[in-house]
Amino acid sequence: MPKKSAKNIEAVSREYSTGSNAPAEGSRALERALGARIRFIRREQDLSVLDLSNAANISAGMLSKIENGQISPSLSTLQSIANALKVSLSMLFAASEERRDCSYVRAKQGVVIERRGTKVGHVYQLLGHVIGGDVAVEPYLITLEENAEAFTGFQHSGIEFIYMLSGEVIYRHGDTSHRLRPGDSLMFDSGALHGPETLVKRPMTYLSIIVYPRRQI
Repeated sequence: MPKKSAKNIEAVSREYSTGSNAPAEGSRALERALGARIRFIRREQDLSVLDLSNAANISAGMLSKIENGQISPSLSTLQSIANALKVSLSMLFAASEERRDCSYVRAKQGVVIERRGTKVGHVYQLLGHVIGGDVAVEPYLITLEENAEAFTGFQHSGIEFIYMLSGEVIYRHGDTSHRLRPGDSLMFDSGALHGPETLVKRPMTYLSIIVYPRRQI
């Protein structure tokens, strides 16, 4: 079994290699896939990092690094983790064979979502989503029609990026206001109060991408 798994590691590493000048994601792609798979199974079994590390007879620090794809664990370590999780070693490697998450939305077919701004005439179309991973990304096409109202009470975790498509708005973030016209962009810590302060030219549309960490156990 160890020899077969070692071949799997080499094969998958070659699959993720790239001949371009882009950063070599493949150098850690397998480690991240293995780590994500271990974390997923651990959470499914309602085990903490300490629970699993004790059962596998490894340190909690090492398990954390394995789950985050920071180190390349030995096959014996992976076997210990698989035994502790009561799964086969091949099940851990199955993650590297799965397709990467992908979301495709046709033009004008984004899902309309209710958010805090909905009550003041802000229309949100969700343009895509990803199911897995430690980071959540929410891309919205936001439309403010003629009857929309200003609202600067938005506040949530993460980072938000806004790209103005049409219309004109004075957008407030914390104590600062920014005039946004088509082609302008704004990226900010969304933990501060923010939102459109003055609707200069309606209707208006802008792309809003919110990025935040998923809840960790």
